[in-house]
Amino acid sequence: MVASGSPGWFCYLLACADGTFYAGITTALARRLAAHNAGAASKYTRVRRPVRLVWAETCLDRSAASRREAVIKALPRALKLALADGPAATPPVAAPGARPKPRSRRRRSIR
Repeated sequence: MVASGSPGWFCYLLACADGTFYAGITTALARRLAAHNAGAASKYTRVRRPVRLVWAETCLDRSAASRREAVIKALPRALKLALADGPAATPPVAAPGARPKPRSRRRRSIR
């Protein structure tokens, strides 16, 4: 739920004219979609117009929206297609197989 008086944040997925997907975040979906289709929102979608909104989700704040965007961007194409096909598909909380990279314990020798 979004607090009263503050803008809500959205994570969204666009389908581009060339068949690719674009994920982003915004506080105003309609305005952002219009900006994408006008060529004023991002370099990626500027040359892939027209774009259409295929999925969107509300988030509590910008941080949550950014984390969700990272998860969506990491999804394989097949799962992005499933998202675009209907509301029954919900993306996982984390990308499949995503694990933090272990830190190297090897020390470099100084010569």
